[in-house]
Amino acid sequence: MVALGGCADLVATGARFDASGLSANPVLLVATTRKPFEGTRARPWFGPERGSGVSVARAKLAPPAEGRFSLAAVGLDDWRLDAVEPVPQVGDLMASAPSGRDVLIYVHGFNQTFETAALDAVHLSDGIRFRGETMVFSWPSKARFLDYAYDRESAMWSRDALQQVLEALLASPNVGRIHVVAHSIGTMVTMEALRQLHAVHGDASAARIGAIVLASPDVGMDVCASSVERIGALAPNIIVITATNDRALALSRWIAGGITRVGAAEKARLTRLGLRVDDASQLGWGIVNHDLFLSNSHVRQAIRRAIDGYPGMAG
Repeated sequence: MVALGGCADLVATGARFDASGLSANPVLLVATTRKPFEGTRARPWFGPERGSGVSVARAKLAPPAEGRFSLAAVGLDDWRLDAVEPVPQVGDLMASAPSGRDVLIYVHGFNQTFETAALDAVHLSDGIRFRGETMVFSWPSKARFLDYAYDRESAMWSRDALQQVLEALLASPNVGRIHVVAHSIGTMVTMEALRQLHAVHGDASAARIGAIVLASPDVGMDVCASSVERIGALAPNIIVITATNDRALALSRWIAGGITRVGAAEKARLTRLGLRVDDASQLGWGIVNHDLFLSNSHVRQAIRRAIDGYPGMAG
């Protein structure tokens, strides 16, 4: 993963993004279906196996040192996870937060350890200068290139847990809007959870859910179309970040028997579904082009604009 570093190109356009919430309070909220390591609070904290339920925690972060002549200025320092402290349930995470505090949930993709997923959430949130609370939803990934099938099934297995996390946040009086950024296979578990959420609560949940950003979605076009039809008033909140030259999704398409992945589809095909699309095909300069939401400043700005389109509930 590419660390975001300085992000000097992201100049604040309003009070919500003049500095990240993590820079003021370096604590990442954690919800995970990974099995925790027993008897220790030391890293890696959570492994690749599937747990018996949702584990909830606060992760204390060590920010990179600031300053023109710091190691971070030359790319030699970065955010780190210092400690992970379990809490009983999701509602406890927001118990001391100010009323109407927005939450950004990051749902990671294929081939991720708990720690890399958590730090990607931090890089994303800090890079777009998100001012609310940031949470990583981490499902069990083997973090090995050849374990795609295990990862995909683990993501699907975690959809009920993500629904439960969303419901708990919606029930909290301290939570304003909930924004979701999901990457790769993480978009599949996200759409499934939103579909289930809408089946239970109908359009009522749309009043509290803001931007739903699907970055490089590793989901088939037919599956996506079906899900969009079944999430009601949540559908207009979706923005899809695509790249037709995403080589990771080209491989996924081959594995899926030639079914086009949403993240590599032509923009016109997605707009016909009523989706907003940010086509990043011309922005990627790497070999894979699957992580542009982290590595490209224009894509990060698109995510920031999407979230800024849903102002915080507290006014």
